[in-house]
Amino acid sequence: MDSSLNGPEPRYREKVHTVAGTLRELEGPIFIVSHVDPDGDAIGSSLGLYRALKALGKRAFWIADPPRYLRFLAREEEYSDPVERLPEGATLVVLDAAEPNRVAGAPVEGFVINIDHHGTNPRFGYLSVVDPSKAATAQIVKDLIDALGVQWSPEIATPVLTGLITDTGNFRFANTTPEVLRAAAELVGYGVRLAELTDRLQWRPAGYFKALGAVLSTVEFHFGGLLVTAHLPPGLSVEDSDDFVGFIRYAEGSQIAVFLREREEGVKLSIRSRGGVSAQAVAVRLGGGGHVPAAGATLRGVSLEEAYRRAKEAVREELERTGYL
Repeated sequence: MDSSLNGPEPRYREKVHTVAGTLRELEGPIFIVSHVDPDGDAIGSSLGLYRALKALGKRAFWIADPPRYLRFLAREEEYSDPVERLPEGATLVVLDAAEPNRVAGAPVEGFVINIDHHGTNPRFGYLSVVDPSKAATAQIVKDLIDALGVQWSPEIATPVLTGLITDTGNFRFANTTPEVLRAAAELVGYGVRLAELTDRLQWRPAGYFKALGAVLSTVEFHFGGLLVTAHLPPGLSVEDSDDFVGFIRYAEGSQIAVFLREREEGVKLSIRSRGGVSAQAVAVRLGGGGHVPAAGATLRGVSLEEAYRRAKEAVREELERTGYL
């Protein structure tokens, strides 16, 4: 993959203001969507922008299916049903979706605005603001809402801050820059109840903790401990299972972690890395994408055992490329 695609967007401010000006002038309906299996950044950035556009008096529609731990962010009346076709004169705003074929809730057609921070994003859409140097799409949305001139409120700031919190690992990951912390401080200043929000984001149902025990029993180490893997045992199903890769990634001495789970569409892999090892490179080898420290892929039509084999081979190549093997 071209490493330059992971760099900052040189015309970032110009593009943000172009999108803001376009959104202010739109008279037709605006549909706001994100990627399948949305995470905190996808939900936070899209909900925050939706509320900002509503505050401007726009006919905005938010199409989302949040995981259980994020459902507290939205009111029931804010949800809109998925659509198979967009009405005449509609605009589609796609947030945090690295690939157009991974967009959920609406077809990627017509006038499309693409806002994202994944380096693997092909920059689709009539307008796009894609900046992989930003810690979260929510960081871009924060700048966009500033450019829109919307009056900030706790209701708008809370989901945007959620996107920053979740994509920086509660401000622990390497993408936590001074710029991110300044943006977070501003959002807290708009009335976000930070302690209440961070506590609420950690709530999980009882079944989650039982499943966690089963997952941890599958942990294995490879390549002298450089790779740690685990999977969701067959027969178990739990929401928010993406969290599990976050537990195993802290194994001492590991440079990369891979969590696997079988789904109807195939075996989904969540990948996390550190120390110069690229989770993104591993994911791209497996047909997926994402960020350098956090990425994913879905292997279709394969068994769990075959998915393990392919994942380990892709990781081996990356560890050899980076000099660990």
